Amino acid sequence: MKKWNLLLFIAVGILTWELGHCSVESSLAAVQTKLISVILPLAGILGLAIAGISFLFGSPNARNHLYLAVIGAVVGFGAPSIISFIRSLIH
Repeated sequence: MKKWNLLLFIAVGILTWELGHCSVESSLAAVQTKLISVILPLAGILGLAIAGISFLFGSPNARNHLYLAVIGAVVGFGAPSIISFIRSLIH
């Protein structure tokens, strides 16, 4: 009897862990999708706006800020393509 209880306890523990793992994996995929599709492009636009304002006010480092903001926007908007390219190389 104790042997069956132990086996049942181990089986439930393994199945529960697998179910929990699937939930975490889907949550992480949702976070990754939201990050790539919304937050990175928004950060790129925000960086461009701040660099533009810096340029208008005549900051001595404005040109450098603008170059870096353009690079950030390219990375932000190109993130889905970059990720799919890396995934295709791995798989």
